[in-house]
Formats: sequence, C-alpha cells, structure tokens
Amino acid sequence: MRILLTGVTGYLGSNLASFLISNGHSVTGLKRASSSLNRVEKILPNLSLYNIDESDLSSFFREQEKFDVLIHTATSYGREDHSVIDLINSNLVIPLNLLDVALDNGVKCFINTGTSLDKLINPYALSKSQFSDWGKYLSKVRNFSFVNLKLEHFYGPGDDKKKFISLLISSCLSNVPELNLTDGNQLRDFIYIDDLLSVFKFLINSTSTFEPGFHEIDVGSGSSVELRQLVKFIHEITDSKTRLNFGALPYRDFESMLSRADTTMIESLGWKCIYDIRAGITKTIELEKGLL
Repeated sequence: MRILLTGVTGYLGSNLASFLISNGHSVTGLKRASSSLNRVEKILPNLSLYNIDESDLSSFFREQEKFDVLIHTATSYGREDHSVIDLINSNLVIPLNLLDVALDNGVKCFINTGTSLDKLINPYALSKSQFSDWGKYLSKVRNFSFVNLKLEHFYGPGDDKKKFISLLISSCLSNVPELNLTDGNQLRDFIYIDDLLSVFKFLINSTSTFEPGFHEIDVGSGSSVELRQLVKFIHEITDSKTRLNFGALPYRDFESMLSRADTTMIESLGWKCIYDIRAGITKTIELEKGLL
C-alpha cells in the first residue's frame, strides 16, 4: 500500500514509518526542511522524503502515484514558547491545506492522530479538536473517509524528554534532587508505543471497511492508572533518590480526573493491547538505560 505520512521525523512518525516499511508498505514522508533526520537515519534508503515547507503541494501530488491513505501524525504541542498563532498554523491551517490538496488528487482515506484531551485544557487540544471538526464537515461534503483517533497518552523509549512519562523516567534515573507534582489523583490511560503501532496496522488493513464519512475511534490501552501510583512505581523500579513532592503543584484549569479509552471499536478489528502499564514502563526503563 502507498502511504503518505506527515510528522515522519517525530517520535511517533519515525516509529510508524519504520514499522510500515518493515510490513511491506511504500512510505513517503512529509517533514519541515529544518527537521532532524536522526530518528529516520536507519530507514532512509527505503523512505522517500519531501519538505512540506519547500514544496508546492499541488505539484508534489501530481508528480506522485496515487496514495492509498494519508496518515497525519505531525503536531505542535506548544512546548517551546510557540505563539497561539504558530500553534494554529501547525495544527489547523497546514493540515487543512494538505487535506484539501490530497482530496483534489484522489486520496480517499485520511487517518488523523487526534487527542482525547478536553479541548479547553490548552491551545494544543483546542487546535486539534478544531481540525477534527473540519474533518467531520469535509468528509460529508467531499465524500471521503476521515478517521479521527482520539489518542490517549503514549510513551516508549526515546520519546521526547518533555513528555510526562519520559520526564519522570529521566529525572528518576538521573536522581534529580526533587520533583514537584500535583496530588496525582488523576486516572490516566497510557499506551505503549508498540501497541500504538499495531493499532495503525489494523486500521490500514481495514481502510476498505470505512465508508465515506467521519469515523472516531478511541485509542489507548483501555485501562487507567492513578498518576500518584504510576510515579511511585517508576520511582521504585529505578531505585531513585529523587524526592517526590506531591501536592506542590495545583491541578490545571479544566483538569480531567478520569481518562480511559473505550477500545471496543479497535478491538472489533482484531486488535488487542499487549503491554499493561507495568510491563510497558519496565521495558521503557530497560531500553532507556541503554540510551543513557
């Protein structure tokens, strides 16, 4: 299958590109000209790359054979002092332009990596929600399949050190003096990277079953863990000396106290979560130690 993949140099995108290539798919990746190729270095001989900010998208699609599916993983979390306008441009304007050109050139299935976060919790979540709303509208008026993944928190070795689990693991392994945390009573669903990649495998194999229109699918492990217990578990198995200051930080405005994916839909396609949170965290820590 010919797959166009955005965000190919990111953590999820690079892992997904490698996974898809190993499963016999042809992958063309879209990236920014300034993006590092470190994550995709090993698969470069089997990966076609184009710079989205240096290409005429209309010409790009005309020069390519027709793509069977477009998978959109590119995103901006707004963690590097990006303005709200930058965030909207990255998470809404650019993907809308891409979607419009892709539809003009015969793409019939668009898989969007969305978020399960409440849209009012931060500008990132709001911009992601707005794009999925546009997908819902356009799928009706332009007769294509828009598959929106309400993705819970994912993690794995080599992930961005600013993300919650990666930050916890690196801090505990490095024995930073202290970590300031909320009370940690939130319940969260975390999915290990290998399980997430297998979700995409099942979705790609099932694209013919998605009729034109909007399809929303919860993606996660299907189980929740209390953050306080998760932090304590990571602290314990890393044998860390870091002091955990629970209650030092307030909860965010609009904080959700329970987040858990309803995996009924994806399980109906034959998918099953392999790694529970303890197994996934243990494997992540083992592999992270090898990266230090």
